Amino acid sequence: MLPRLFGNTNTTNKFYGSIEENGVGKLNDINDKALTEIKAMGFTHVWYTGVIEHATMTDYSQYGIKPDDPDVVKGRAGSPYAVKDYYDIDPDLAVDVNNRMGEFGSLVKRTHANNLRVIIDFVPNHIARTYNSDARPEGVRDFGADDDKLRRFSPQNDFYYTPGQAFVVPPGYNPGGDEFVNPLKNGTFNEWPAKATGNDVFSATPGINDWFETVKLNYGVDYLNGRQQHFTPTPPVWQKMYDILHYWAAKGIDGFRCDMVEMVPVEFWSWVIPKIKTEFPALIFIGEAYDSAKYGTYIFTGHFDYLYDKVGLYDGLKRLMRNEANCTIWDINRVCFHESVAFPQHMLRFLENHDEVRIAAPGFAGDAWLAVPAMIITATLSTGPVMIYSGQEVGEPANGSEGFSGNDGRTSIFDYCGVPEHQKWVNNGAFDGGQLSDSQKHLREFYSNLLNVSANNEAISIGDFYELMLLNLHEGYGFDQKTYAYLRYTDKQRILVVTNFDRNAHDFNVKLPTELLTKWNLDGASAFSDMLGDKVYHTTDIKNGIGFRIPGASGLVLSF
Repeated sequence: MLPRLFGNTNTTNKFYGSIEENGVGKLNDINDKALTEIKAMGFTHVWYTGVIEHATMTDYSQYGIKPDDPDVVKGRAGSPYAVKDYYDIDPDLAVDVNNRMGEFGSLVKRTHANNLRVIIDFVPNHIARTYNSDARPEGVRDFGADDDKLRRFSPQNDFYYTPGQAFVVPPGYNPGGDEFVNPLKNGTFNEWPAKATGNDVFSATPGINDWFETVKLNYGVDYLNGRQQHFTPTPPVWQKMYDILHYWAAKGIDGFRCDMVEMVPVEFWSWVIPKIKTEFPALIFIGEAYDSAKYGTYIFTGHFDYLYDKVGLYDGLKRLMRNEANCTIWDINRVCFHESVAFPQHMLRFLENHDEVRIAAPGFAGDAWLAVPAMIITATLSTGPVMIYSGQEVGEPANGSEGFSGNDGRTSIFDYCGVPEHQKWVNNGAFDGGQLSDSQKHLREFYSNLLNVSANNEAISIGDFYELMLLNLHEGYGFDQKTYAYLRYTDKQRILVVTNFDRNAHDFNVKLPTELLTKWNLDGASAFSDMLGDKVYHTTDIKNGIGFRIPGASGLVLSF
């Protein structure tokens, strides 16, 4: 969740609206009632996105916080991934700005008291162009304080430079929209010499579609000279990043979702994660990763606990949910037996996050219910974790444009806004779903049932996996390119999962492998109980399979 959005009950949603006009959620809004409801859904961890202080167009100078130049800020609220001070909490989120760290500490305690763990962002590749840490501990050197700015690259520099050239704001950028007036809004930003931009643009003139509000950090890789590596002695950025991780771990954080981990050398991760875990062994590290060919490297060499399964499972499920011409369940098969066959327990599965288009958006599926089979697979395919994005469980479509974020089917991370369908569940702070439609209540109940089944049944949490597709394409009935089935099991429990991505109902007869039936000593009549509902399906002879009908865009999770 983005706390900025989660507790905001203001429904104005003015285009490029200010914090006063559109409101903002506070850390204190995430109270015991909200956390109790989150826990009851089956969650174990909450990822609080955007709690670290980042660049913004809102003026907090009265609190001693240096204003940011809006020409290098995206959106009135600013991007949570343009960190302005790694050692501070974003003032937007505090009721008492002077006590923002105290309010965050209370949230951590409240979360733990509700038997939930806390994850926050760690953004290692880049920082805000206006980075200025006024909260860093004594003895900590700020980024760039000791740099030789006359050198394009030095292993001892924190940044990359373009000597002799000043940074140029991308032409045509209109920060805050036409109505936003600020004395610093003049199309220029004083940065001499220009620093490299966060998305590896080593130029003084990044484009408007680049991450021009950020600067790239230097981990000792000379990108302009064949990516030569200079890791001995340890680059200063490595130690500074360790200090930041240690700072937050000491405040009771249970894990870090690490942004764009492949833009940082794996050697750094191999160094920093074991180092921090010597003191905080229970910390978990989740990596945002997109190169499936390097998953194993970042898990086994980089020591990540979990990586995003975006390019493999998510992308394949997206095609199926959208009913694209080339969609096929063999994309799921490829993930299981090729892409992550050696480490499925390390893959974090999801259908939404702040970077992706909402399922219910017209540009995606247009209907949150069409995700049911994909969500069943996401939650039950392996022993790895599953992630739900706040609002997904009530079918938030992210309609309209909030400001910097266009009408792209994504909930804005840049603007002050409300999340309309989520706000119906918030119900003016009651957190009881009082304004949800019957369909939304049922959708949320589906998510809750699925997550609790996944969390509380050992066949899913620790069990083995057996795909049933080849057997059933030959001997079963009802299977094709849009249906997928598998078993999850331990010595004590057996679960059959069957999903139907077709928009039309399918009649199935599912055959189970003879070797497993023999191993389990199963013969004759058997009953299969619906773990997400109350139906029981019967077969007179399990060796002949089990028959049932699954509606379009649906699935079953059956214990037997």
